[in-house]
Amino acid sequence: MLNWILLAIIVGMLGWMGFNYVRVRRAAKVVDNAEFGNMIRQGQLIDLRDPADFRRKHILGARNIPSQQLKTSLGAIRKDKAVLLYENSRGQRVMNAAILLKKQGYQDIYILSTGLDGWKGKIKSE
Repeated sequence: MLNWILLAIIVGMLGWMGFNYVRVRRAAKVVDNAEFGNMIRQGQLIDLRDPADFRRKHILGARNIPSQQLKTSLGAIRKDKAVLLYENSRGQRVMNAAILLKKQGYQDIYILSTGLDGWKGKIKSE
């Protein structure tokens, strides 16, 4: 009996992870450092971290829109330009932000695969 319960839990978790993977893949394209760097000038670079983290260090040219404020700040993001998202790593915040933007009608959404932790381009820091 315990084996069946454990198996059901594992299958359920794998199903949930697969569902989330598909949702993010439909909402945004995950790109590497080089491609992300090439897109910065044409797109809107958005740092989803907290303001204190943003002040300490961020990608040069980024705007800080904390993930908690994204829904109320949609008017500041243009739908006709690519949206480039990042946080420290490629975590849940950036995935949720991409899904929200897609639901609101944004089309060109890109996520930095390594997050700021793996960024090789120019940064601004204190």
